[in-house]
Amino acid sequence: MAGSRSNKTLGAQIREARLRAEIPLRELARRLERAPSYLNDIEHDRRVPSEAVLVRICAELPELDLERLLAAAGRVGEGAAEYLKANPTAGVLFRKVSGAGLSELHLKELLDKTDQIIRDRDESSDE
Repeated sequence: MAGSRSNKTLGAQIREARLRAEIPLRELARRLERAPSYLNDIEHDRRVPSEAVLVRICAELPELDLERLLAAAGRVGEGAAEYLKANPTAGVLFRKVSGAGLSELHLKELLDKTDQIIRDRDESSDE
């Protein structure tokens, strides 16, 4: 389900998930301990929340995928930022992919290959 919304804005993804969960904006804002106007601004793409707020939104709207929300927000995540600093080759890979202007289909293929590499590594470490 998250893949089908990958081209929607951050705000649209959050708003649509909230409406499907039948949670009023004020109620979600209360659960997040934020002002309703702040959440409204997020849903209308006038504000970009922090990673911590995105984590809390995903906890309240579990159909949302944190990785996709971080990407839609233009955030790599704290762990990824540290990884990029510690592994320069990862930064080169990111810049190469970014500069190539790959299509969504090509990016999905690359993501699938990455997932396979991770599975293979995990299986070999279990042996």
